Amino acid sequence: MRAMQTAATGMMAQEMNVQVISNNIANVRTTGYKRQQIHFQDLLYEHFRRAGSATSDQNTQAPAGTFIGSGVKTVSTGRVMTQGNLTPTEKPYDLAIRGEGFFRIRMPDGRTTYSRDGSFDLDAQGQIVTRDGYQVEPGITVPNNATSISINAQGTVEAMLPGQTAPQQLGQIQLVRFVNKVGLESIGDNLYIETAASGQPIDGFGGGEGFGTLQQNYLEEGNVQAVTELSSLIAAQRAYEMNSKVITAADQMMSATTQMFRG
Repeated sequence: MRAMQTAATGMMAQEMNVQVISNNIANVRTTGYKRQQIHFQDLLYEHFRRAGSATSDQNTQAPAGTFIGSGVKTVSTGRVMTQGNLTPTEKPYDLAIRGEGFFRIRMPDGRTTYSRDGSFDLDAQGQIVTRDGYQVEPGITVPNNATSISINAQGTVEAMLPGQTAPQQLGQIQLVRFVNKVGLESIGDNLYIETAASGQPIDGFGGGEGFGTLQQNYLEEGNVQAVTELSSLIAAQRAYEMNSKVITAADQMMSATTQMFRG
C-alpha cells in the first residue's frame, strides 16, 4: 500500500529533524554556535486527473484535479545566523563580534577558515591564536614584556610596554563578511569554510559597514533557545508517532483485504 511508503518518508524526515534538534541542544553552551533549522519539501505527485481537464464533449472542465503525493524530503539544514548574547569573561584576548562579521582563521595546512568564536589566547611565540592554536589573521604578535593589552571596537590591538607612556599599536584584527553567510559549510571546531553558495569573503575591519564591531573581554553565546528546541522536539516526536500510526493503519487495512480474499 502506497500510504506505508509515504508515511515512511515522514518518519525518516522527523528522525533527521530530531537529530538536528539534538545537535542544537547539545551545543546550547558552545561559543558562537549558530543553531540549525531543518526545511522540508513535498515529493512528486501522481496525477489521475488534472485540474481543467475536459469532463464532457460540451467542454466542461474539472474544477479540481485528482492527485496523490508520495511523501516528504529534507531539502536543507541551514544555519540561523542571528546574534547571540554577549557574556563577560575578563580575559583580555576574548573577543565578541556584535554584528555580521567573521574572524579569519589560518589553518596549519594553509587553508583559510572563518569563525564567530573569539576564544583567543597567545601561543609560545606570542601570536594571537584560537584555543586549538590556529592563527588569527593577520597574525599579530604580542611582545612578551607587554604589561597590558587593549583591543578596540575596530580590532586595533595595542600594548603598553615598560618605559613607554603611550601604547604601541601591534596590528588590526581582520573581519570578513559574506553575501550569503547561510551558505557557509560547517567543518566542526566552530569553523566554517566558503562555498559557491556563500560567495567569496569580503574583507574589512570592525566598524566597517556590514562587519559589526568587536568587544574585548566578551564572548558570544550560541543562539540556541532551549525552550524553542524542546517545543520543536515534542512536535517532531508527535509527527513521528502519527506517521507510525499511518503505517499501522495501512497494515491493518491490507490484512483485512487479504482475509476477505481468503474468505
